[in-house]
Amino acid sequence: MGILAWIVLGGLAGWVGSMIMGANKKMGLVANILVGIVGSVIGGWVFNYFGSYGVTAFNLYNFGVALVGSCILLFIAKLVTR
Repeated sequence: MGILAWIVLGGLAGWVGSMIMGANKKMGLVANILVGIVGSVIGGWVFNYFGSYGVTAFNLYNFGVALVGSCILLFIAKLVTR
């Protein structure tokens, strides 16, 4: 997957994840992209741990992996910042 695909997938997953977790108001575009990219890595690791595969292409399954990872990352960030 190219760098542009990582940025687009990360931005979308970070944005949707921040809306689900209630953090959309305090996050900007760059933060959403970073959360989505790091969330893709976290989601890939979690899915690999449970026997599935992580983010390999730009499709709906990989968006779901990145979204789950983004939500996990935002949940941990909420716990740390309280």
